[in-house]
Amino acid sequence: MNALLSKTPSQKLPASMCAACGAQLLSMCASLDRAGRDELEALLEPVSLASGDVLFEEGAPATRSFNLIEGCLKLYKLLPDGRRLVTDFLYPGDFLGLADKDHYTCTAEAVGAATLCRFERSALDDLVQRQSCLEGHLLDRARAELADGRSQLLLLGHKTARERVASFILTQSARAVQRGLSASPVETPMRRVDIADHLGLTTETVSRTLTGLTADGMIGVEAGRRIIIRETDQLAALAAGHKFHKFIKN
Repeated sequence: MNALLSKTPSQKLPASMCAACGAQLLSMCASLDRAGRDELEALLEPVSLASGDVLFEEGAPATRSFNLIEGCLKLYKLLPDGRRLVTDFLYPGDFLGLADKDHYTCTAEAVGAATLCRFERSALDDLVQRQSCLEGHLLDRARAELADGRSQLLLLGHKTARERVASFILTQSARAVQRGLSASPVETPMRRVDIADHLGLTTETVSRTLTGLTADGMIGVEAGRRIIIRETDQLAALAAGHKFHKFIKN
């Protein structure tokens, strides 16, 4: 896999790209007026990734920032012994590269095809200086990243395998709702091994836990990667660490 930071886009986006973008209302663009969006559009370059393409690698100079407009990305760190921790999954509207100062602190890789807007950090910083609403939006995103990081520490440090998987499903469902999608079924484009590396579990444990939650009537799994939430309250109670009483239908 090769990092794509040095790639030059094969073509420029059409002038109406921002107006036609389906992720506009979910992204930082929503905080700008028309003039501000025109300034932002003048700075962006398109990046198209195929599944498995690396957008940037951990430790590379953080000279660019990105806004995801289509697809899904996974962020991960490699431990010295070769183990991998997937720190997050990103979806349309998510911004990345914001929290990295001089060097990227993780690797970003495409989960399936993905499209992004790429910005030179120095040019974007100049725009942020002139657009206070954009600065406020990015600050809110930074706060959200910090909160997500704290939740991930709780998940990895104190929850059981069943609680972790239940939390993951509910988190993915909530993020889908934020993007204007249905809370169920939950689309999970990532592989089981990616989920396992995100939850600090083995792939076998993730698969076994999903099978168990299905047998308990809390979820259903379609086509391997689509999860139907059947008993939201039961799943939420499990994710919160409450003692689970098997749901029995009359």
